[in-house]
Amino acid sequence: MKMTEKEVILTAAGLQKLEEELEQLKTVKRREVAQRIKEAISYGDLSENSEYEEAKNEQAFIEGRIITLEKMLRNARVISGDELNTGIVSVGSTVKVKDLEFDEEMEFKIVGSAESDPTQNKISNESPVGLALLGKSKGSIVDVNVPAGVVRYEILDIKVD
Repeated sequence: MKMTEKEVILTAAGLQKLEEELEQLKTVKRREVAQRIKEAISYGDLSENSEYEEAKNEQAFIEGRIITLEKMLRNARVISGDELNTGIVSVGSTVKVKDLEFDEEMEFKIVGSAESDPTQNKISNESPVGLALLGKSKGSIVDVNVPAGVVRYEILDIKVD
């Protein structure tokens, strides 16, 4: 691995999702766009052909995404279940925390940045909350620096899927 290529930490589910997306782009999307380009060319004059321009732009996006995914998969390190323990927070852990200021409980799954999705409570190990929780144990009080100040969490539980 080159020094400039960053290791991509993934769960097994995250790896599978990226592999499926790559396969979809290579097999289905490439073919669809090639067909759209072929059809657009058949319309004649390419200088004023918006269908052709759109299809070429989509083709460039797809090829760029394929390159990105291949690079991510080449640099992937999959966190396996035996690397995880419920004693400390690590990538792959599901952490239940209590916001001590608002007395609210919430649950986060710590994942690599490639598979983070805040809408599903999957937060990156590189995010402020993810970084603050990593390496901590149940019962720990964790201070997280956020733009609005400092949020204080108590770790209530750590689970491994």
